[in-house]
Amino acid sequence: MIDLSLPRSPSVLPDKRQVAASFSRAATSYDSVAELQRDVGRQLLARLPVSFAPRRWMDLGCGTGYFTRALGARFGATGGLALDIAEGMLNHARPQGGAAYFLAGDAERLPLQGTTCDLVFSSLAVQWCADFASVLSEAHRVLKPGGVFAFTSLCVGTLYELRDSWRQVDGLVHVNRFREFEIYRQLCEASGLKVVSLETRPHVLHYPDVRGLTHELKALGAHNLNPGRPGGLTGRARILALVEAYERFRQAKGLPATYQVVYAVLEKPL
Repeated sequence: MIDLSLPRSPSVLPDKRQVAASFSRAATSYDSVAELQRDVGRQLLARLPVSFAPRRWMDLGCGTGYFTRALGARFGATGGLALDIAEGMLNHARPQGGAAYFLAGDAERLPLQGTTCDLVFSSLAVQWCADFASVLSEAHRVLKPGGVFAFTSLCVGTLYELRDSWRQVDGLVHVNRFREFEIYRQLCEASGLKVVSLETRPHVLHYPDVRGLTHELKALGAHNLNPGRPGGLTGRARILALVEAYERFRQAKGLPATYQVVYAVLEKPL
């Protein structure tokens, strides 16, 4: 545990190395393709209580710091802490400011003392955490009474078009798996935090072709990270089969990619 005045950087847990490395590599390309991430984060900001004015806040899974800067502009940078598991993201975010401290750390084991923060804000980060119950427990621990944990995540149904298209090609895991929304609901209700709001909404992006989608996922660092994924290069015949299968989803705007986004605002009881 550390005090906010001591900006140390704990080691990344071994089982998170692959996630951290993938997002570190994507640090320089992330913002160029982060349309969904910016839209979802802005909607989460809009869900915060109107009169809410946290003195100490944390951007959990800050990435390139886009919302760290937004939070700093709204609540003041001197009370801000940005935390991410990917050192590459932190190295990209730190020079742009927005918070007083930038720390490497794991959402399942936060490097903070208890009752430290008035707000824990996390947009499209906790879906990469294997133990979401621990994320909730840690948020409960570091929040002050009356503090808010606001997060967005992804649930089952995300990128179903890409998943279903790959199923027409082979039986391997090509698309990241996500929790069911019901699991989020159950864990939030059992967390000891009051559920102020919890819902899921679809966000649909459109692409001219499959390559546009897969290029974006790679640039975000969000390409396939699951166990059981295929190794090596994907052959031309399988790519052509994927393209053919995905074409059945085509709409007037292009090929759709659906993201099922979870929005949640939780409060620690007084």
